[in-house]
Amino acid sequence: MTVLLLALAGGLGAVARFVLDGTVTAARARRGGAAHPVGTTLINLSGSFLLGLLAGLAAGQVLDAPGLLVLGTGFLGGYTTFSTAAYETVRLAEGRRWAAALVHGLGQAVVATALAALGYLLGAAA
Repeated sequence: MTVLLLALAGGLGAVARFVLDGTVTAARARRGGAAHPVGTTLINLSGSFLLGLLAGLAAGQVLDAPGLLVLGTGFLGGYTTFSTAAYETVRLAEGRRWAAALVHGLGQAVVATALAALGYLLGAAA
């Protein structure tokens, strides 16, 4: 049963990512926004915080191991997207947008780690 829930949660996470990224991208295009991948950044940062929060809740025994597996590995595994972030960093560099590539690639890793830590601390304190 856990495997089925894991698969379902992963699919729902992927759909949530698709909808959120599409919504953010469309809104930025209507406003003539820059070609920076804001949707992917928002998704990965929020997913990092939420995964940290879930891990903290599990460490504090508020969330059980199957719940962490389904929500963390399943939903957030489908929701977040490191490969897309890496690809978009390469695209920015190919376009000679060096500062944007650096901020997107390195900045996302640093901020995502900090948000995961914050989420963990908040979850463990619950």
